[in-house]
Amino acid sequence: MTGTLKSQIDQIWNAFWSGGISNPMEVIEQMTYLLFIKRLDELQTVQEKKASRLKQPVERPIFGPKQQNLRWSVFRQMGDPTALYQTVSEKVFPFIKTLGGEGGTSTYSAHMKDARFTIPTPALLTKVVDMLDAIPMDDRDTKGDLYEYMLGKIASAGQNGQFRTPRHIIKLMVDMMAPKPSDTICDPACGTAGFLVAASEYLRTHHADEIYADKNSAKRFNADTFHGFDFDSTMLRVGSMNMLLHGVENPAIENRDSLSEGHAGVEGQFSLILANPPFAGSLDYESTAKDLQAIVKTKKTELLFVALFLRLLKPGGRAAVIVPDGVLFGSSKAHKALRRTLVEDHKLDGIVSMPSGVFRPYAGVSTAILLFTKTNSGGTDHVWFYDMQADGYSLDDKRNPLDEKNHLKNNLPDILARWNARSTEASRSRMQQSFLVSKAEIADKNYDLSINRYKQVAHEEVHHAAPLVILAELKALEAEIAQGMVELEGLLA
Repeated sequence: MTGTLKSQIDQIWNAFWSGGISNPMEVIEQMTYLLFIKRLDELQTVQEKKASRLKQPVERPIFGPKQQNLRWSVFRQMGDPTALYQTVSEKVFPFIKTLGGEGGTSTYSAHMKDARFTIPTPALLTKVVDMLDAIPMDDRDTKGDLYEYMLGKIASAGQNGQFRTPRHIIKLMVDMMAPKPSDTICDPACGTAGFLVAASEYLRTHHADEIYADKNSAKRFNADTFHGFDFDSTMLRVGSMNMLLHGVENPAIENRDSLSEGHAGVEGQFSLILANPPFAGSLDYESTAKDLQAIVKTKKTELLFVALFLRLLKPGGRAAVIVPDGVLFGSSKAHKALRRTLVEDHKLDGIVSMPSGVFRPYAGVSTAILLFTKTNSGGTDHVWFYDMQADGYSLDDKRNPLDEKNHLKNNLPDILARWNARSTEASRSRMQQSFLVSKAEIADKNYDLSINRYKQVAHEEVHHAAPLVILAELKALEAEIAQGMVELEGLLA
């Protein structure tokens, strides 16, 4: 995010506030709709250029011949604010609510059914359209940065434990899991669908031939591969739009309170879970799924979510999830029981300890990436630990990018390289950034998974003079000072 881009977003944000929309989430939702409309036009422009080069018709156009007036590049040129407002509110907005799937039957259109266009005046809409038109949206990374920056402006961000996951951390976790086209991927607290988007991008980059091999493969990718749950209707809409913009037409994004008794019994459905669930403290026993309480008897959401991941995974399914540090070393009976379950009943693969600044400016909470495989039959031999000290950004509230190629400022490439070669890590000493710890040693330490419990610190040997020698030196210094005072008095006299 450049200073210019931030300034542009700030100006749009201020325009909304001065125009009568003061709810931060409503600002983001309305901005997202407009960014989405703008991006649709750009996507069709790309399709048209490609079709022109190949001298073929546009395949599955977003805007048909009778819908050209709904395109951003067309209506933004209207000189009359009232006509612009009528076009967007009465034609464009109803149009985008029907997108996705055959006849508008997608999960996206289901979530958009209750969406409302709440920009109150033609003057505000015209002003915002002009401002947004100046923002380049061609780069997917830029679009992601815009989302992150907008979400970062919500004063209440993190109040309910909902911390936005930095996209470079999401990418690291996806790269470590290396999804395959055969995977069924789930984020049970998906928010804006950042993990699902990153997984779809990974599959496109590494397995494009397989996911587009035939109609059945493409259908599976678009409709059966990605699953997301959330109970915030605004997040469901934003997440659905995010997935659609990234080329996933009909992901299974559902309105679901993952921990509730109403969704108990849903298990063994997914081969890969990627998540950073909210950690809001405690829940009421009555509202929590009883089968989760059977795995770990607690009210703490951070433990219940780990139990949920184990329930949702198929045998052999993998997970890369973010947990607060307390999960790793908490001393309660529930904490110890859950860690024992991970180590003894399943396969705990690794733990990446992250610095506390990763989630700034939302919070300074210390977190870790937990990596495990559901087996129901044990399998933990050694657990791989990595002490991340730098993620490529400053660890203060500004989170400025640092030198990506400098290991001291960015450990992420090293984490991925060592993870992929972790079977060769046995020879590393405990004083290095990564090392293996045996299951037996972890069990001996009451299943404590804090990296500080196992990491060794190198102490440099320092030789000090004997006390009598130091005293003699002090006496000599005092005598020298006294002699100087005498000489000074003589000069003054």
